[in-house]
Parts: sequence; C-alpha cells; structure tokens
Amino acid sequence: MLLRAWSQGMFPMADGRRGKVAFYEADPRSVLPLSDGCLHVPRSLRALVRSGRFEVRSDCAFGRVIRACADQPRGGSWINDWIIDAYDRLHAAGHAHSVEAYRTGRLVGGLYGVHIGGVFFGESKFTERGSAQDDATGASKVCLVHLWHHLRRRGFVMLDTQFANDHMRRFGVVEHRLAEFRPMLAAALEVPSVWGPFVAGTPPA
Repeated sequence: MLLRAWSQGMFPMADGRRGKVAFYEADPRSVLPLSDGCLHVPRSLRALVRSGRFEVRSDCAFGRVIRACADQPRGGSWINDWIIDAYDRLHAAGHAHSVEAYRTGRLVGGLYGVHIGGVFFGESKFTERGSAQDDATGASKVCLVHLWHHLRRRGFVMLDTQFANDHMRRFGVVEHRLAEFRPMLAAALEVPSVWGPFVAGTPPA
C-alpha cells in the first residue's frame, strides 16, 4: 500500500504520535534536482563535509534513525508507531534506506526515505539534541550532501522532498505544480536505479 501510494505521488502522515494515518499530496511539490550544479552547499557546510568530522554510513541503523526523527521536538509528530513499523518492513524489503552520521562511534544525525525506481523520496532527518549537541551540529546536513552525491552515482533521477521550506530552499529545491510533477514522477519511476553500495568518501561539495 505504501509503495503504491508513493508511486502515485502520495505520502503518509499521522495526526500526532497516536493519531490516525492519512495520505496526502503536496501542491506544489518540492524536488531537489540531481543535475550538475543544482545542489547549493553553503561554504561552512562544504568545509564541514570535507573535514571528515562525521563518519557517514548507510543502512546501519535504520530503526534508530526513524525513531530519532519521530522524537524530534519539532516536525516529528507525524511519525507514529504504525509508520515506524511499516517503514521498518520496507527497509527489510530493500525499499527504504537511511544515511547516518557518527561522531566517535555515536549516532548523532541521519535521514531516511523510500526508494522506487529512479526516485528517492526523502522522508525526515534528525540531529542529536542535548548535552552532546556541539558534536552533532550539521550532522543531518552532511548526510543530505552525501545522499545527493550517492543518488547521482547510482543513476537516480529524482530526489523528492515533498514540501519546500526555507532550510531546503537554501539547498536548491524546486517547486512543481502537481500537473507538472505527476508526469515527471511517472517517468522517473521507470528508471531502474539500484541503491547499491554506499561509498562515503568526500564528495565534491
């Protein structure tokens, strides 16, 4: 059901951590293009990526990433237990992936999403909060940069981000009306991209 929904441009959101799940479409729909020069990386983030401060991995802690996203003080309330369980199963089946940032062996940030054809549907991200926050600053942004380069290497053609906000606009997201987005999505779903091995070298940010 979730894969069919995503393939039709719809995505699930819960009404609070214990609320019901409904499916939505965003109009306009936000996409981060995967073409040359379309990722806008601020100078400070470029330096952080290239510093190697974080060890970046993929699919080593999917369950921990989605639960950390759900526990974020802002923006995580739409991820309830049903969604967590469903996405755990999607991950086990190879349809959902996480990108994680580690600092001295500790998970401090990450993101996750769904993979169908040549599309990666970015879902949510988190950065560790609390007493260790200084060690985690920028972790989820570093994951996004690595994700973008990984998708390009693996032949993906669309990185869907659903909604645009000021944070994502700084990275270069483009908004499309649904009438424009739907045929773009249909074409991208036909591209036979494979997640493959995640190479976390220093991307050319």
